Amino acid sequence: MSEDLCLLSANALLDGYRRRTLSPVEVTEAILRRIEALNPKLNAFNLVSERALDEAKASEARWSSGQPKGLLDGVPVSIKDLILTRGWPTLRGSKTINPKGPWDDDAPASARLREHGAVLLGKTTTPEFGWKGVTDSPLTGITRNPWNPDKTPGGSSGGAAAAVASGMGPLAVGTDGGGSIRIPCSFTGLFGIKPSFGRVPAWPLSPFGTVAHVGPMSRNVADAALMLTVMSLPDARDWHALPYEPRDYRAGLEGGVRDLRIAYSSNLGYAEVDPEVTEIVRKSVAVFADLGAKVEEKHPGFENAGPVFQTHWFSGAAALIRAVKDRKPVDPGLLDVAAQGAKITAAELLEAQMKRGALGTHMNLFHRDYDLLVTPTLAVAAFAVGQETPVKGRWTDWTPFTYPFNLTGQPAASIPCGFTQAGLPVGLQIVGPRYADALVLRAARAFETARPIRLPDLARLAP
Repeated sequence: MSEDLCLLSANALLDGYRRRTLSPVEVTEAILRRIEALNPKLNAFNLVSERALDEAKASEARWSSGQPKGLLDGVPVSIKDLILTRGWPTLRGSKTINPKGPWDDDAPASARLREHGAVLLGKTTTPEFGWKGVTDSPLTGITRNPWNPDKTPGGSSGGAAAAVASGMGPLAVGTDGGGSIRIPCSFTGLFGIKPSFGRVPAWPLSPFGTVAHVGPMSRNVADAALMLTVMSLPDARDWHALPYEPRDYRAGLEGGVRDLRIAYSSNLGYAEVDPEVTEIVRKSVAVFADLGAKVEEKHPGFENAGPVFQTHWFSGAAALIRAVKDRKPVDPGLLDVAAQGAKITAAELLEAQMKRGALGTHMNLFHRDYDLLVTPTLAVAAFAVGQETPVKGRWTDWTPFTYPFNLTGQPAASIPCGFTQAGLPVGLQIVGPRYADALVLRAARAFETARPIRLPDLARLAP
């Protein structure tokens, strides 16, 4: 029974609590046992809460009295270790941060989850300061993929993905500055959405600036919609936040995609993509046509955004490392990126910002003709742990589909759409116009009805 509890969705748990057929305590106990059993193999958590059971007992008392605290009362949730969480060190995968703190603040996402009664399980692993698309760090070592522990779960929200995919909690808070929600969701067969920039308040601002988003990761679309409803509640500390839009993102989720105009691009017109990934995604796009959408193969028509993104990202890394006094324990790859960023001039950064604006305008115009753009999430399937990239260059060389939409601030989601011959998940990316988060969720839900999300066989992780 405990195995089943670990795999229930957040919405199923809430329904069980409401009907008194499930207990927040027994659910939390089952998930904590799962963490104890699997975390040594996957390294998804770098901190496990000592208060999770106390929070579950408090939730159970509220449900027993008919007074649940909020939309997530009693649902176990993990927090990526880039997000401040009161009472816990937020070490960001780095040996350069003093664990003694003080740690007196909740980031907006942590605060909203706490206010809505979620059981906070702990902090999930990240590469140092979230700088790359895989999850290993000098502080926490290598995080592994539940589908194949010899493969990376991706990053930088790799610990979050490994946790959710293996039943160590149904929901996880991720961040996405260049693909860091969508990359691990693609590699581990999950659903995740990078909301429109500012939809989920964030504080403090990421060292990498306004390309960074906060969003939900889950095992189905409805759970992510529920989580986004909570996470998008307002917080005055975020100067960049969008005006609050009171809505439940579960409403209209079943609206389907009939008559939507969907552009499908296999490579954005310039990216190199693994042929097996291309074929899996190409076949899956037919699902939208079968559901009544008007699908057309069409590249969005912008040039390679890599240089523009790298100018933003590398200069952010330079500013981050400039404040680090002792650089000896820092990830050498991060130091290399920061060194390149330090050479970027103010004029070059301003030019990149202008090109970023032009890209945003281009996509605004593109979406006058197309409601959605769908692409592969990534150019490759999961590769061996312990390396930044399976090809030459940097992590941005195999993530050409993700970071353009960090530059534009558009909502973009990844949903699993098939498997390689080696049994590894492949993700489909769904991109919407700015602020059309509900539309992206609706399209993802429609796809999910035709292609339900599968979970890994965890028997391979048994001793």
